[in-house]
Amino acid sequence: MELRPILSTLRRHKTTAWLLVLEIALTCAIVCNAVFMINHRLDHMQMPTGIDEHGLVQIQVAEVAPLPDVYARAREDLAVIRQVPGVRAVTLVSQLPLTPSSSNANVMLDPMQRTPSLNAGTYFGLDLVQTMGLRLVAGRDLRPEEVLDADVALKLVAAGQTDAFAPVTVVTQAMAQRLWPGANPLGKVLYLGPISVRVVGVVAELARANAYDDATAQYSMILPMFMGAGKDQSYLIRTRPQDRQAVLKAAVAALKKADSRRVVTTQRTYDEVREKFFENDRSMAGILVGAIAALLIVTALGIVGLASFWVAQRRRTIGVRRALGATRRNILNYFLTENFLLATIGIALGMVLAYGINLFLMTRYELPRLPAVYFPVGAVALWMIGQLAVLGPALRAAAVPPVVATRSV
Repeated sequence: MELRPILSTLRRHKTTAWLLVLEIALTCAIVCNAVFMINHRLDHMQMPTGIDEHGLVQIQVAEVAPLPDVYARAREDLAVIRQVPGVRAVTLVSQLPLTPSSSNANVMLDPMQRTPSLNAGTYFGLDLVQTMGLRLVAGRDLRPEEVLDADVALKLVAAGQTDAFAPVTVVTQAMAQRLWPGANPLGKVLYLGPISVRVVGVVAELARANAYDDATAQYSMILPMFMGAGKDQSYLIRTRPQDRQAVLKAAVAALKKADSRRVVTTQRTYDEVREKFFENDRSMAGILVGAIAALLIVTALGIVGLASFWVAQRRRTIGVRRALGATRRNILNYFLTENFLLATIGIALGMVLAYGINLFLMTRYELPRLPAVYFPVGAVALWMIGQLAVLGPALRAAAVPPVVATRSV
């Protein structure tokens, strides 16, 4: 197939040809970035938390009247829940991974440094490693004698007596590597403001609450402070996955029996926590899939419409070529090649535009750089769609009888 007749024809239809090229370019740019954003969202939704997700249930309660001793009430509730059949472990937590509200602290390696080394999610409580099912990779868990009631710990801090309770912590592997690259973190000291905290254990993973940034999602630490019963605290229960619903129901009933005046504000499995947290990500991915489908359909219809218009305009030319010996295959190849050229120009422009859009998203929305693999994949997809779209009009052009075409005016 010689390109000269095709290029000559396209020069006579510059406006129409360029409109199609720009449509393909815009589609290529948007589709490449949209597919990348979908994959980025899907990867984000697979974020590991490090906990035994399928074996955990959460119960949150609110008291009708203020409690005289929130710490005594919390210990009573924990004792009640431990008696429920099927409960393997239970603890009181200040927050959970992948929940909207979060407790965080700036971490420093020197109390005099002006800029924090990092910001970490802070978990308070006892038996978190066992109850959450965390994997301890170095050191040990917090000991019961190291955990103080929150009001006692805060009074000591306010009085400047931080050495009175010698705070310790368990950190994640990612956090330890960030603070002390290549070094053994056990025994290292970090600072939370004026408070020095010694690392006694390292867990493989523990995602922070409100973990929207994948790069810092695993910066978490467990501190030895017992918060006591309150509307912002949750009872976290570990059981077997198949027993979750039965244990959840029995634990709620046991808590209500212990005090019928309390209100249970939350009762759910951790699977529901994850599903709720990534709800917007799933919606966004669905919207982008719909936008991609719409763009590809519009582009395909544009190619079909333009090819059909050109076939109608060139019936006489097609008939002359057929009369001079051109086969149906020649006519078919002509339109396929013409569309391939336009698509190639559009895809080349689209790749440049896709790169520009990605740079804008990187600077404004902190999206990662678009990997180069998306360009050839997008190009092949658009080439296939373009060739399939033009195939119908091209077959109709190839089927034009020479006699009928030469007699047309």
